[in-house]
Amino acid sequence: MQRPSGKAFLHVLLLYGVCVIMVATGLFDGVCTELGYEYYAERPVSWLPRFIAMPCNSIVNLGYIAVGAYWLWRRPASPGEAYHKDVFAWMALGYGPVQWARLATQTQRPAALDQWVTLPIFAWVLVWAAHLLGGPATLALATQAASVASYGLALAHCLGFELALAGHILLAVLAGLAAQSRLGGRDSLRHLGLAVASCAGFVGLKLLDQPLARWGLLPGHLSGHFLSKICDILQFHFSFCFLESLGGQKERRRAE
Repeated sequence: MQRPSGKAFLHVLLLYGVCVIMVATGLFDGVCTELGYEYYAERPVSWLPRFIAMPCNSIVNLGYIAVGAYWLWRRPASPGEAYHKDVFAWMALGYGPVQWARLATQTQRPAALDQWVTLPIFAWVLVWAAHLLGGPATLALATQAASVASYGLALAHCLGFELALAGHILLAVLAGLAAQSRLGGRDSLRHLGLAVASCAGFVGLKLLDQPLARWGLLPGHLSGHFLSKICDILQFHFSFCFLESLGGQKERRRAE
């Protein structure tokens, strides 16, 4: 029987692989993306290689790899949650290089891929929460398929991705609240609050990237985009903490 981590890796590889192949066909070449250093408050350093031309914005992507590796290494609170934990961890590990490629190349296809894979990552919170609440196994496939398909909104309208992302964030928060109300305790509530706060920072600081630079509120190469990525990494971590805490509490209730 295949170990949960191996099964999870293959599933994430398939998901990311489908997205890479579809983007490579040029299907999303017309999607609205922000290309060029002018969209970032951090100024590029001319003498550095392109992959770290914006040092802070680039190197922060190691954080996704670190948090993914940490949660892959960490044993699940409940054996039944190993697969869901490992899928989420492999998603984090894979997202770091995707985001880094977008920054390094400043070209359309890596930018579209970056947008696209963000959606099933948020959708996995819904999948994991539904699993904890006893939802059917087929829900994971249906949710991920719907999430991947929702990027089609970006083809229909220039703000299609933003609309899809907002919907994913809202559903993830509602799923977390539903799971907390059924299974949660004080610890999981704290982690949920930190995850939601990190999500707000992720969105808000990204939108304030240029204004923060104009107002001179951040020193040196630090920028709203950089701090947004820190919040996104924390969002991953606290989502893990929250869902793992619920899994542990569910396991303890079964044992009583």
